[in-house]
Amino acid sequence: MIYRLRDIILSFIGLIIFSPFILLIIIGLFFTQKKIFFTQLRPGKNEKPFRLVKFSTLRDIEEGENEYINQQARLTPLGKYLRKLSLDELPQLINVLKGEMSLVGPRPLLLQYLSIYTEEQRKRHLVKPGITGWAQVNGRNQISFSQKFEYDLWYIANRSHWLDIKIMLMTLIKVFKREAVYVDEKTTEELFDGTN
Repeated sequence: MIYRLRDIILSFIGLIIFSPFILLIIIGLFFTQKKIFFTQLRPGKNEKPFRLVKFSTLRDIEEGENEYINQQARLTPLGKYLRKLSLDELPQLINVLKGEMSLVGPRPLLLQYLSIYTEEQRKRHLVKPGITGWAQVNGRNQISFSQKFEYDLWYIANRSHWLDIKIMLMTLIKVFKREAVYVDEKTTEELFDGTN
């Protein structure tokens, strides 16, 4: 209950503080790529699906193009800037207000991964997914999925308000340094196949 109250207060304050930036981003996306939001079903607490919302950063897939190959080529000019500053994540404050996410927790991954998780890996869904998390401040997109899951499970076992504050402060530092935004020069997000 205390975590939920904290999330409501901080996400509401965050939406107010960032509202001028959110408005500018919406206007910028409308005039440069028409598509403003990206939404996708993701597993939440206890694997219950919810619709995650982000600012759109990729152009549409062209015919015959693989969605996950050379993703950086699909980044729009504004989208590239939004990702570097993690501003594409701002709409998730709405997910937090709705109670679907928390400010801090394991990042919500794709629904298709649920069928290939080990029983230990599934435990990452014992808490609400977060906008940021322990794995994000310890490597983000440049660590393997197995490392991410280890960090997620460590977070769940050691979860506390003090740890959450530490993660939020570390997140701000990472954002300003723009560290580990991409997997490599072509990939913005790696796919999990049950082994990596």
